[in-house]
Amino acid sequence: QVQLVESGGGSVQDGGSLRLSCSVSGSTSSLNVMGWFRQAPGKEREGVAFIYAGITSYADSVKGRFTISRDNAKNSLYLEMNSLKREDTAMYYCAAGLMVRVGGFPEPEYRYWGQGTQVTVSS
Repeated sequence: QVQLVESGGGSVQDGGSLRLSCSVSGSTSSLNVMGWFRQAPGKEREGVAFIYAGITSYADSVKGRFTISRDNAKNSLYLEMNSLKREDTAMYYCAAGLMVRVGGFPEPEYRYWGQGTQVTVSS
């Protein structure tokens, strides 16, 4: 069983910064991709960033502002968020899974999710 616990959310003003953490426990040896997602009220969940074998990928809306990183020694995943905007307000979730091939293309298949941490950005 794998458990993911997020922390680091909070309320900040427009232009501020936050660092989210995700602590991972359990049998994680088979999991090779981790990511951050977010869901705002009334909106669908969207992928923010993922990291796989040291390679990172970001949603266009956060490129240049957010940085995802992973510390395997600490079994932790991080999301550094800078220049926050009101539209970044959402519940943020971390997820872990495997990179699989779908139609010949690599795609993350997330199997475990955390409970989320709230990020609120105000002007």
